Amino acid sequence: MIDFALDGSVAIVTGAGRGLGRAISLALAGQGARILAVARSAGELDSLKAEDPVRIAVMQCDMLDAAAVTSLPDAAVRQFGRLDIVVNNAGIAPAGEFAEQTDDEWQRVLAVNVTAPARLTRAAGRHLLAQGSGKIINIASTSGILGKAALVAYSASKGAVLQFTKALAAEWAGRGVQVNAVAPGAFATDAQRAVLDSPELLARRTRKIPARRMGQAGEIGALVCYLASRQSDFVTGSVFVIDGGESCKL
Repeated sequence: MIDFALDGSVAIVTGAGRGLGRAISLALAGQGARILAVARSAGELDSLKAEDPVRIAVMQCDMLDAAAVTSLPDAAVRQFGRLDIVVNNAGIAPAGEFAEQTDDEWQRVLAVNVTAPARLTRAAGRHLLAQGSGKIINIASTSGILGKAALVAYSASKGAVLQFTKALAAEWAGRGVQVNAVAPGAFATDAQRAVLDSPELLARRTRKIPARRMGQAGEIGALVCYLASRQSDFVTGSVFVIDGGESCKL
């Protein structure tokens, strides 16, 4: 991997216990960043911390808990002395027919996928804007670009994340803080366990992807490290699709 010179940087990564969040945390730590890894599961966080106990600190947090989410930037500063990077990765994607979805289910998706990242970013902004530098990296989805049946709330929420990214990038660009988004397609993580465990479903799913495979969690790490580094200081308001070509085909 290219040396992105993240030594001394401090990052918050939400949804860090598994899947893409875990891979992102390990990639950033591998580049020298110190990480406050956030998730709900203590067991998953302990497993992650064991990978790099020097650079990775962990904190349990429910993204529906407004006070806990807002406190994360101050916790990172107490732990490591500063804050430079926020990776908004935590999210939920309950599947089901939109006509059968309740208001509470809809609101929960928006609360976790849109409101919590905005809340964390606002709290982090107090530190980043004061120091005149920082990186916000929002993990969105190709579903937020194209939409997906049976994932209407999730698609709507990730579409909102993309517009949040662009609008905030325009607002904070002149103050030294870059805001970008990554839109993953199908990745071989626990979220796709039902597909991965069925050869028939896996073959059907990968036929839709020009690369003819699902992404591996580690493949997102280098992209996030680039966006977290000073090498991306002129990059803001951008959406980086990483989906094996699925969203670009007719």
